[in-house]
Amino acid sequence: MNIAANNGVWSGSWVAERLGVGLEGDDGLTALLGLALRRNPKRAHLLVSNVLGKHVPQSPAVVYGHGFALGRRVRDLLGAEEARRAVVLGYAETATGLGHCVADGIGLAPYLHSTRRPVAGVAPAGGFEEAHSHATSHLLLPEDPALLATDGPLVLVDDEFSTGNTVLNTIRDLHARYPRKRYVVVALVDMRSPADAGRLTAFAEEIDARVDLVAAASGTVLLPEGVLEKGQELVARYEESAATDDSAAAAAAAAAAASGPVAQFPAPLPGVAVEAGFKSTHPGARGTARPAPTAPPPTGNRTAPHFTRIDLHWPRGLPDGGRHGFTPAHRIRLESALPTMAARLAEALPAGTSRVLTLGFEELMYAPLRVARELEALVTAEVRYSTTTRSPVLAVDDPGYAIRSRLVFPAHDNPADGPGDRYAYNVAGAGFDAIVLFVDSAGDTPELHAPDGLSARLGAHAPHVLLAVVPSYVPALPEESPAMLPEPLRGPAFSSYPPEDVGWLLQDLSDVTLEAPTEEREEAIQSGGAHYAESLPVEYQPSEQYQALFHAALETSAARIAQAVGVVTETVLAERSPRPVLVSLARAGTPVGVLMRRWAQFRYGLDLPHYAVSIVRGRGIDANALRWLAAHHDPRDVVFVDGWTGKGAITRELADAIEEFEERTGVSGFDPEIAVLADPGSCVRTYGTREDFLIPSACLNSTVSGLISRTVLRADLVGPDDFHGAKFYRELAGADVSVAFLDAVAARFEEVVDAVDGAVKELAVADRTPTWEGWAAVERISEDYGIHDVNLVKPGVGETTRVLLRRVPWKILARAGAGADLDHVRLLAEQRGVPVEEVGELPYTCVGLIHPKYTRGATGADGKAVNL
Repeated sequence: MNIAANNGVWSGSWVAERLGVGLEGDDGLTALLGLALRRNPKRAHLLVSNVLGKHVPQSPAVVYGHGFALGRRVRDLLGAEEARRAVVLGYAETATGLGHCVADGIGLAPYLHSTRRPVAGVAPAGGFEEAHSHATSHLLLPEDPALLATDGPLVLVDDEFSTGNTVLNTIRDLHARYPRKRYVVVALVDMRSPADAGRLTAFAEEIDARVDLVAAASGTVLLPEGVLEKGQELVARYEESAATDDSAAAAAAAAAAASGPVAQFPAPLPGVAVEAGFKSTHPGARGTARPAPTAPPPTGNRTAPHFTRIDLHWPRGLPDGGRHGFTPAHRIRLESALPTMAARLAEALPAGTSRVLTLGFEELMYAPLRVARELEALVTAEVRYSTTTRSPVLAVDDPGYAIRSRLVFPAHDNPADGPGDRYAYNVAGAGFDAIVLFVDSAGDTPELHAPDGLSARLGAHAPHVLLAVVPSYVPALPEESPAMLPEPLRGPAFSSYPPEDVGWLLQDLSDVTLEAPTEEREEAIQSGGAHYAESLPVEYQPSEQYQALFHAALETSAARIAQAVGVVTETVLAERSPRPVLVSLARAGTPVGVLMRRWAQFRYGLDLPHYAVSIVRGRGIDANALRWLAAHHDPRDVVFVDGWTGKGAITRELADAIEEFEERTGVSGFDPEIAVLADPGSCVRTYGTREDFLIPSACLNSTVSGLISRTVLRADLVGPDDFHGAKFYRELAGADVSVAFLDAVAARFEEVVDAVDGAVKELAVADRTPTWEGWAAVERISEDYGIHDVNLVKPGVGETTRVLLRRVPWKILARAGAGADLDHVRLLAEQRGVPVEEVGELPYTCVGLIHPKYTRGATGADGKAVNL
């Protein structure tokens, strides 16, 4: 029996002939809808959608395409600006997947669907009743309570718009809590009577809001007098006949079960495929206009089906749907993972599979739909998609009836309203040789695998049944509400960068005197009396000669830096996240983060979030900054950014700090690997280059970093619920080249595109495993020069420059033959009276050595010379 085709007969004709029910409206309305009957005191007939993917197995591309097209129409109706502010709300259970698809079509709209599954610890943000539904109460359980508290358009999505009662109840409830000026109602079909249409118009005037309607088709259901009573009588007569068939089938099934194993999936062990058998039969063809049995009659000779559990590798922490909210960032993560999940599913399908059903589970409609759509494009087999449901509908095996067969099985997700029957329609007798059942982990229970459970029911109708379990997403419940953290600081109030370039997760300590002479700081640091992050060095004011070196270096290296920026950004977009949240390690990482953000805008029009946070050697990253990031973004999208690697100390520091933060807070997902412009120390996998070359932003301090100091962490200034601190040197505005540096590099983006693409292709197939070559070299130098402290060895051009600007240098090691990359180093060394020693075998262009035995008396009267 091919349910989809129905031999060209309209799947509403059986009901129309017996009850006189008819459809009038747009051309193609009968292609979208069929008719069935159900036992309901208010409405006997049921409009059965052929493109919803609930009761009728349909091509997933067709199901998704209808919803997505409706979303595009909503976006056109609202306009780009209003569409960006919209929130989409779908109805459980039937329209949960449709609402997701509409949100996809709108583009950037977050999505929430109502649910009939209460979740412990999640407070409802609203609720309403659906009067004609089998299960009437709806809950709204957004993880983010602010999701609905906006004044942008609210888009309400249901499969059909019949009376408007459900929509009116929803708007009435939500408008009292979160009033707004515009609503859009979306449905596959608008079947309201003229009177019902007038009620919606009057209600919109009552609440002083605009309410628009978008539907794929519209029409009216023609209901003759007495149709409800006639329908109820017809349902009762056919159900009584079906019950007789069921009793006989159940007895036969019990006898079959006594002589062989029952259908059970193995215990939930991800990635382990186990097979079990079930002795049953295919129901075969049945006579036209007979009630369809709800259990399979055995014939005794059917081959035992195979049951396989598939691990899809669902992304960790990604919501399984919109029950608690589904954001555009979630959608991007899902779309990135879909090819892998579909490929795993395709590999698990048995050879020769020609017709596959992907079967979702009640409200879990969107995830299986998206995987099914990806699978459909990947395999030659015919792929169909539908979903189990709570709604009882009469099944009649007739081509003119929309529900040809039904499977009945016990609820398997421990529902709050108690046990009850659940249904899968048009699966029995549909000729599927493989069924992929999707459930969330809350539904992967013993009831699912019991002898009368859904797995056994499906096993009676397909030789192969595969189970894919999607982790049920439950919002994390904080043990205790931590102190509220402030919003990021932004220019021009804090830093000379434009406000959109970076948000500083820091507190402003500009009014606190923190600077100390370099010699005093060094003595305190090396004696253990103070940490380097408890004070600031006096800002180095470059001479005219040194400034000229900076500008000359920028002119010669801008294209080289632009290429490295492009390479690291493209690598991040391809391998880490398609829409990353850039988090720079202040200060050196901040100009690089801004440039990466500019590259993403230049190349792809992306407007990436970018923040700067503090990390302190020996004390870790700012945990409050991580807490803020986790509250506002998916931690898995966060990419930490720095300027360069030296020996890799900060790389290790960040990894340890992230591990400690996750253990303490339970917040997971941050990837501790840093993306850097230059990785001469071979400490990371994500980099623009591994060459040690001059990055002009390393030549200066705050005047190339938005006029922001290095970060400060001192107990009397930074409390347990505070961000780390920093100063904004407004008084140095006359010497500021921060934006000029960015502009000079960004101006070279266009000319390096081809070189970037070539380098990215090479890196994609290269072995980028960190070798920690830099760390080994530093340890060797520390011993060779009798320092015995790797913290006093600063490798690379950038770190050597820092030694000369902020610490008490002892000597500089320079690779023999190093050219203009070291001009500024030689000038600073000359000004400080520091010897530069050329070394033949050096993995870096240069290495700065901090004085290993510093005391105040080790400096000459001029504060420059250092004598051992």
